[in-house]
Amino acid sequence: MIILVGGEKGGTGKTTIATNIAAMMAKRGRDVLLVDTDTQGSASLWAAARSEIEGAPKITCIQKHGRSVSKEIESLSSKFDDIVIDSGGRDSIELRSAMMAADIMLIPGRPSTFDIHSLALMNSLVEQSRALVNPDLQAFVVINGAPTHASSSDAADMREAVEDLSELKMMTAVLRDRVGFRRAAGRGLSIVEHEADTKSVAEVQALFDEILSLGKETA
Repeated sequence: MIILVGGEKGGTGKTTIATNIAAMMAKRGRDVLLVDTDTQGSASLWAAARSEIEGAPKITCIQKHGRSVSKEIESLSSKFDDIVIDSGGRDSIELRSAMMAADIMLIPGRPSTFDIHSLALMNSLVEQSRALVNPDLQAFVVINGAPTHASSSDAADMREAVEDLSELKMMTAVLRDRVGFRRAAGRGLSIVEHEADTKSVAEVQALFDEILSLGKETA
């Protein structure tokens, strides 16, 4: 399964989601490749920190840039059980190229007006990719960094906005703004490996379970 975590908007937590997914895949005994296409290299730094942790399930991480991202991913797909691609927060050559190779695209978005507006562009990019090169691409919006207080309507507002977009669907799982994610990332861990924060672990597990279900559909 090739999973792309990307989007046009920066600061939505793409690397956090990509690294957590990769770590949870590896924990299941899968041979995982993490592809860092972001010039900031945050996923690569995470993987480097992880490589020094004794006993942590191994994740291979490489950096790839430019138009050839899709071809290089396709050439590596037979060597790994799963590939997780972390793309930078902009409409880039790397993002568009990765969309050509991905089975599933996750578009993280924080429940804010600016993030909601950015989804219109992603809807257009997914439509173009499906029409021209990758008709089987599945694209989903993941709400990330949602407020922890139950009275907030921000997540509901985002779900309503996505209903009007023809090419995007919503993941049911919602990741809320919890400090544990940042602490885990600094150590090269997933939130599941870092702490027994039952709420954040349950949120990530719910997202991961949805992804596994989608993978069965694409198999």
